[in-house]
Amino acid sequence: MVEKNSCPFRLVFFEEAGSGKYKVAGIEVYGRNIKIERVYDIPPALPEVIDEPEEFIPDDFKGDLILNFLKHPDLSEYLVKICKAKGIPVIASGQNIPGAICPFTCCGLGRRKSLGAYGEQFGLPEYDVEVKDGRITGLHVRRGASCGATWQVIPRMIGVPADEALSTIGREIQYLCKADGSAFDPVSGKSPLHFAGKVHMMALKKAFSS
Repeated sequence: MVEKNSCPFRLVFFEEAGSGKYKVAGIEVYGRNIKIERVYDIPPALPEVIDEPEEFIPDDFKGDLILNFLKHPDLSEYLVKICKAKGIPVIASGQNIPGAICPFTCCGLGRRKSLGAYGEQFGLPEYDVEVKDGRITGLHVRRGASCGATWQVIPRMIGVPADEALSTIGREIQYLCKADGSAFDPVSGKSPLHFAGKVHMMALKKAFSS
């Protein structure tokens, strides 16, 4: 558990045209002992090739973890290079950059001690569930998606029959998920929306069996 009196875990965001805004909002609402130190928002209409990424990415930032929501590969790779030199871990969800932690989605992040309070609270979802008379009466989040969908789905699940709960949560999470529904991984054929639904289904299934 995160110590209440410990120093806040410091996050720094890099995004393009607000691409990480839902994560910022989710962490601010559902995070504990986490401070969003700064958000660097790069404007849109970038050139196809950026020869001097240092013109867009400063190197004077400080933090315990960097969340990389940059879309331009030149900027994203440069940011990871800076973070490596600084010794700061960087998460680049949905990307494939050597030196970064790259889960398929934000809710696909496994537990890592090096990610501190963020890694403890956000990533692959974990639930505790209460059932009475065959229906869900309570759903409590131990770990969830940084966009907040893991928490936001709870009102939609109260009263759902237990034997319908897995399919229901998978469907409802896809409604809440902010990922690009048209994006498909060419190797697995999975979309971020389907992946998010699946990991929440598995989390609830595990909660039922525990």
